[in-house]
Amino acid sequence: MQAQPSHNPPPTGPGPATDALRADARENRERILRAAREAYALHGIDVPISAIARRAGVGVATLYRRFPTRTSLIGEAFAEQLAECAGVLDEALEDPDPWHGFCTVFRKVCAMQAADRGFTHAFLSRFPGETAYAGDRDRAEEGLALLVRRAQKAGALRPDFDVSDVVLVLLANSGVTNGAGPEAAAASRRLVGYLLESFRATPSPHPLPPPAGLELNRLHQTPG
Repeated sequence: MQAQPSHNPPPTGPGPATDALRADARENRERILRAAREAYALHGIDVPISAIARRAGVGVATLYRRFPTRTSLIGEAFAEQLAECAGVLDEALEDPDPWHGFCTVFRKVCAMQAADRGFTHAFLSRFPGETAYAGDRDRAEEGLALLVRRAQKAGALRPDFDVSDVVLVLLANSGVTNGAGPEAAAASRRLVGYLLESFRATPSPHPLPPPAGLELNRLHQTPG
């Protein structure tokens, strides 16, 4: 009897070759994100895409396949920090003590700055045309403005504090963490302690965080 041709379709779905390609794509993506974070920390978010690709060991075309715009790369590189910032702000707005919530935001965000200096550039930058990122920024600004109004209404925050002063704090903290070297975290805590005391409507008896132990010759050193 002549064998009948099989009507069963050939097997489909992921096989070893497909799995290997997916693993390579994931590895490339992680290398690109890691290289982007390192480059942003050293040079800010204006570092060329080609420099990030070289650092990651991939071609520029490969980078653009994963991240079609510069902003999409920045957003992914700092997605965890941006989500953490949003969570900190939500937590602060739910705090029944407006002053405690206000202080929590400054302490946590400035600590994040000290830990990852590249995040400062991303947080303070605007990207026209990127509606998703702009929406996140707008919600953050609205939340900060509400936090400021609540703390002022409670009589805890000095009435002449303006929401734009948040940017002053972040810029000041960025300068301190960039120049303090290994003592960046301690210096940031000390600075934030001073600033929060200056923002109080009435003086506090609580002590500041411990001194960072910086020396005057630090002023003549530039970060490497």
